[in-house]
Amino acid sequence: MGLENILAIAQKPGLFKLVTQTRTGFIAESLIDGKRISVNIRSNVSLLSEIAIYTLSEEVPLREVFKKIKEKENGEATSISHKDSKDVLEEYFFAVLPDYDEDRVYPSDIKKVVRWYNLLQQNNLLDLLEEQEEVTADEEE
Repeated sequence: MGLENILAIAQKPGLFKLVTQTRTGFIAESLIDGKRISVNIRSNVSLLSEIAIYTLSEEVPLREVFKKIKEKENGEATSISHKDSKDVLEEYFFAVLPDYDEDRVYPSDIKKVVRWYNLLQQNNLLDLLEEQEEVTADEEE
């Protein structure tokens, strides 16, 4: 299982793990409380593996941003909260990704990245960042 099985669902807090597909959508399990929900195929769902953060030169995959946070925090939870002020969040994100595009990456985006990273860390899913790389390397061969 890699980041392609971790979902962000619009109007739902936190992240979800894809459990199984159904005829009308899929079943997802919350990483916050472990509850399972049925999600309609028409719902706005994003795979974490498909999300990227704008920088001044390119788009950096979210997986790479999580890796940089993991390095900065030595695999622990972030030193800030997603509830901190806009200035604290921007200062932290600037330390993680110095060339992020401040015009296109909003404080709400930074809050999500910090919250998502902490959820992955709490659920011992940060290893998925490494697994994704190994799969990509195997595919290239």
